[in-house]
Order: sequence, then C-alpha cells, then structure tokens
Amino acid sequence: MRSTHTLLMAAALLLAGPVRAEDSITLGAAVQLTGALANTGRYYRDGYQLAVDQINAKGGVAVGGKKLRLALKLYDSQSDVNLGVRQYVQLVRQDKVNFLLGPFASNDALDDSSVAEKYQIPMVQGGGASSQIFSRGYRYVFGTLPPAEDYFASTIAALGKLTPKARTVALVSADDSFDVSVAKGTRQLVAAAGLELVVDKQYPEHNAEFSSILSLIKSKDPDVILWSGHEPQALNFIRQAKTLGVSPKLLYSFTVGVPTADFRKALGKDANYACGMTPWLPSKARRDDWFGDGEAFAAQYHQRFGYAPDYHAASAVADVEAFAKAIEAAGSLDPGKVRDALARVDFASLYGRVKFGANGQIAMPQTVIQIQDDKVVPIFTDTFVGKPLFPLPPWDKR
Repeated sequence: MRSTHTLLMAAALLLAGPVRAEDSITLGAAVQLTGALANTGRYYRDGYQLAVDQINAKGGVAVGGKKLRLALKLYDSQSDVNLGVRQYVQLVRQDKVNFLLGPFASNDALDDSSVAEKYQIPMVQGGGASSQIFSRGYRYVFGTLPPAEDYFASTIAALGKLTPKARTVALVSADDSFDVSVAKGTRQLVAAAGLELVVDKQYPEHNAEFSSILSLIKSKDPDVILWSGHEPQALNFIRQAKTLGVSPKLLYSFTVGVPTADFRKALGKDANYACGMTPWLPSKARRDDWFGDGEAFAAQYHQRFGYAPDYHAASAVADVEAFAKAIEAAGSLDPGKVRDALARVDFASLYGRVKFGANGQIAMPQTVIQIQDDKVVPIFTDTFVGKPLFPLPPWDKR
C-alpha cells in the first residue's frame, strides 16, 4: 500500500503538470524508505524532493540556452544493500536516468557507487562518509559528507582545552564500513592527542546488546567514551548504560543521533549531556542561490514534511545543487562533461562550501554539539562557541 506521503507527492506532481522527457533532467536514487534505516533514509527522500522542487520553482537548470526542469526517480531499497544495487542498475539501464543521487549509509554507498563507476554515470551522494568509498580510484562518485576518519577530530580538540584534562578514552564502534573508518581515524587522533585508549571494542552493526562492553568500560573507568554506530544502537547503548550505572568521568560523544529531535524524544531527560558532532546547523550565514539561507531552508523543510532537518537533509540538498551547478557549467547532459564539471564545482550552499577534493570527497569541519535542557547547543568548532556541561555527572546525580 502506498504511504500517505507518497500519495501526496504524486498529487503534487500531477498538479504541477507533466514533465516531458526532452524538457527534464532525471536524477535517480535507491533510498531506504522502509526497513532498519528508514528513519534516516527519509532525510534523503525529502531533501532530494525539496531541492528538486525549489530549483524548478526558480526556473530550473540552464543547458545550452534552454531551461530544463529536474525530475526525481526514487526506489525504496528497503534497507537492503543488495536490493539497492539492483535498483541502481535498473535506474541506469531501464529507466535511463541522467544522473545518480546516493542512499544513506556508507555500506550502501560503497556498493551502489560501483554501479555509477561501471556505467560512467556521475553519482553525488551525501550519505556515505567512509574512506573506502573514495579510496578505489573511482572517477564518477562524489560525496558531501566529511571523511569518517575525522568525525571525532573536533571533539578530541575540545578535550585538549578543557579542565580537568582527559587522559583515558573508551572507543566503541560498529563493524560496518563507516564505523570501521571512524574507529581507524579516531585511534590516530587519540594517540596524537596523547590520550590512552583503555577500551577499543567493535560490535556487530545491528547489535542491540551492549552489557558486556559496558561492563568492560565500567571496570576501566575511562574519562571519555567515544561511540560510533547507527542511531537505534546509540539509544540502546545509553539506556543500558543507565541501567548498569556506567558513566565516563568527563563526557561521552556519539557520531549519530545527537543532532536529531527523534534522539531527544526517545530518551527524554536521559538525552541531556550527550555530545555529538555535525557539519551543519541551520544558519543565516550559510546562503545559496535557491533557498536563501540555512534557517529559511530549515523552516521550509519543517513546514512541508512535519519534522526538522538535520545535516543528512542539508547534505541531500547540496547533492542536488551540485548537479545543478555542474550541469550549467558543462552546458550539456553528457555524463563525462558533467563529471568533469562536478570535479571543478566550488560554490556556497545552505549546507556549506561545496568543493570536492581530488578523491571526490568534500572537506568540511564538524561542530561539537551537546544536548542541554533538551536543546542542541553548539559547543566547539576550532574554539569554544558555547559552554559544555562538564564533567558528566553519574546517572544517580542527574
């Protein structure tokens, strides 16, 4: 059965009038709309759609003296990596889409981008940050998330400027490609900062049980816990930490969840003190050619979809905007010419500066954030921009 959201989207497209193939540029993607990753997959569905509609409302994309409208072709990968790969092949071979947008999650982007490379169809994806995606010498995949290895860089930099000083760290990470990359980079960052890694544990990607890892952490009594994985597992970890009375002395930080309203809603008061990071927060300082600025985009997104965007949604919008810029610069829909134009894009967006490195991945700093009194508060960029709640009190003192 089609969801109400899908039916409303279809109705909106019908009201907008038909888009003839010769007058449109079709972007295709397989996104997790159902299954384990659907809660994050929705950011990409909605971010892509909003960007397509906004660019069309501003006149579309200029190609060779003619304005063309963008069209979006989406499949639901059902959070199944193998199904997603088959759907990308279908998008290229049967649907004949012009260009490809990506899924959420590095595991999916890793496999799906191989389809783009095989058929030499540019893919811009904002859901995979693992270095494995960008270390294969591929020319047709571009990414708008900063490198996974650097996710905790700003957190560790902040630790070096806090008193009391952190000395020991527990690192907990999942075994998927993103979190393996996070852990690899974090080990190097921890060592460079002169910190001691007293726990370094990996867990299965969709694990729901952390009692043995938490018992080990409790025995080592670290100053800091750095945790990497998907949001449902982060929620499980915090709930079980409370039950077992496990709390680091100074702070804990998570790669996912902390920026989202869902995280705060799921945990209630127990979400307070949790730190995280984000490459994007709604800001008037971040402007672009279509939405005005980051705050205006966030308001428009919330009004249309009924929930607030996070950096996944902003990254998805930047993916579509990158294609609009590259196509206009190329003056053509030729995949090779657009690919070369993507390699050269350099523009201001509501997400931040979009400029791809030689490997196709963007470089963008992460802001440390913390949940304080049920609100997300920016804490640290390269200097403190807010006051952290620190040290972290034990559960029975909160």
